[in-house]
Amino acid sequence: MSRYLREPPFQHGTAPRIGILLINLGSPAAATPKAVRRYLREFLSDPFVVEIPRPIWWLILNFFVLTTRPSASAERYAQIWTPEGSPLVVSTAKQASLLRGFLGERFDAPLMVDYAMRYGQPSIPLVLNRLRAQGCDRILLLPLYPQYSASTTATACDTAFTTLTSMRNQPEVRTIRHFHDHPGYINALAQNIKDYWSQNGQPEKLIISFHGVPRYALDSGDPYHCECHKTGRLLAEALGLDASRFNVTFQSRFGRAAWLQPYTSDVLTELGRAKCKRVDVVCPGFVSDCLETLEEIALEGKAIFLTAGGGEFHYIPCLNEREDWIHALTDIVANNLGGWLGTEPSSEQLSRTADRAKALGAKL
Repeated sequence: MSRYLREPPFQHGTAPRIGILLINLGSPAAATPKAVRRYLREFLSDPFVVEIPRPIWWLILNFFVLTTRPSASAERYAQIWTPEGSPLVVSTAKQASLLRGFLGERFDAPLMVDYAMRYGQPSIPLVLNRLRAQGCDRILLLPLYPQYSASTTATACDTAFTTLTSMRNQPEVRTIRHFHDHPGYINALAQNIKDYWSQNGQPEKLIISFHGVPRYALDSGDPYHCECHKTGRLLAEALGLDASRFNVTFQSRFGRAAWLQPYTSDVLTELGRAKCKRVDVVCPGFVSDCLETLEEIALEGKAIFLTAGGGEFHYIPCLNEREDWIHALTDIVANNLGGWLGTEPSSEQLSRTADRAKALGAKL
């Protein structure tokens, strides 16, 4: 049996295409314990996510985590689930559709835009093979994580590279490592907050909350912590905030190990006890709203702050499908297509190629 998958049919004289693959984290297929258990098994089995020795973690995962966590997590997902499904998947699909349109307006080139999830569906192998079947011989991978981390960007790209090992005729591949300081991304974040404040007034304190990672990731050389702080600094500068008006914090701690600090929940508690009149929270590490923003921050974070004695709590939504964000995404893609665009063969060249192949006995 061949180690390679069957190649899609090749036709001489067909113009090659460029594929752009947006990659996001993923979501359970449904807000049920069974679906959440399947999702968590895939997610937490990833050695990029949990770096505990495999035999020890296998026992913890299968005999403790997967027997207790799915039911509670399913209840949390149920609070943010929409008629269309997972907010994260729905938003990512819309971003891909909008990006396809924006790129089509800017470039007269055969660009194919699709999206995949690192965990769950549609999977990275599924969509990569779909792009190959559509004639893409050059593919740009764009993980939708503004700040690079091994547990997000690296595992997404690693899965894509592993998929390539099953392809006999591999496409040319490029990756986008991060966009934490891209001017378009920062400007879209700032304008999103300004738009919210123009309608709702400004807070006493802005919390810029990022998803946390274990402290040992930073100590081992992961740049995530530094890139989060740079995003926070650039965003505060764009908003004209001095250091007393904002805090950079980290959320979503899991397990007993030390994670990046300060923890968002601790800062919200402290501000509540200090009788802060109003706090706003924004999550620039996510470009689409998801469980970690809509439930962990907008609901759980609010409860923490108010219970501690705080005044008003406001969650500012992610960029989602904002036009300025899609424009920024278009710029990010365009900046990474250099040398690929403008090299497409003309119709005459394609016709001559087909004629030569036919003369050599190729089936067209």
